[in-house]
Amino acid sequence: MKKAFEFLKQLEKNNTREWFAAHKAEYETVVKENKALFNHIYAELQQHDHVNGIHIFRIYRDVRFSKDQTPYKTNFGVGYSRLKPMLRGGYYIHLEPGNSFVGGGFWGPDAKDLLRIRKEFEISTAEIEKITSDDTFVNYFKEIKGDAVKTAPRGFDKNHPAIDLIRKKQYVVMRPFTDQEVLSDDFRKEAILTLLAMLPFFDYMSEVLTTDLNGQSLI
Repeated sequence: MKKAFEFLKQLEKNNTREWFAAHKAEYETVVKENKALFNHIYAELQQHDHVNGIHIFRIYRDVRFSKDQTPYKTNFGVGYSRLKPMLRGGYYIHLEPGNSFVGGGFWGPDAKDLLRIRKEFEISTAEIEKITSDDTFVNYFKEIKGDAVKTAPRGFDKNHPAIDLIRKKQYVVMRPFTDQEVLSDDFRKEAILTLLAMLPFFDYMSEVLTTDLNGQSLI
């Protein structure tokens, strides 16, 4: 990742099409190395989970509706998807100087899935609390994160004991990495271990999203 980080730092200072064109060969070298890393992690994931998709995000920004008109992202990212419809949750790796992390979860659940998750937590949080209090989960992620509504979603009691979970619009976990950690020889191994630490969370949420409130399969 050393070459990649050096390139991204320079790109942040010179985020123009002219500079990028002049350094296209350097970019192509970095992308090739990144793909090798991302594909290796994908192959490793396949040995532990049913993943059937890899999406390496393009560096080009869509500026059509953005106030920020800089043409390029200053990070490299990759997503790995699980085998739907039975398995839910997505993995993500974000590599950026000063802002790298490995994470995943349920970034934008549709209205039906979001309601099902909230209803589950309204009934009981015993299982999710067991998962999030496990030492491995705490060591890697500390807690479930995500944007939330201000008070309570419509139809839910704002004084419910689990309202902090019910209020969420996203259910994601992430582990930040320092630049030193990303550039170390152990990063690939640590990234894989971090992704695998999400499995109990993913498997439980998959069970929730593939059953009704009575536990009957929807698939």
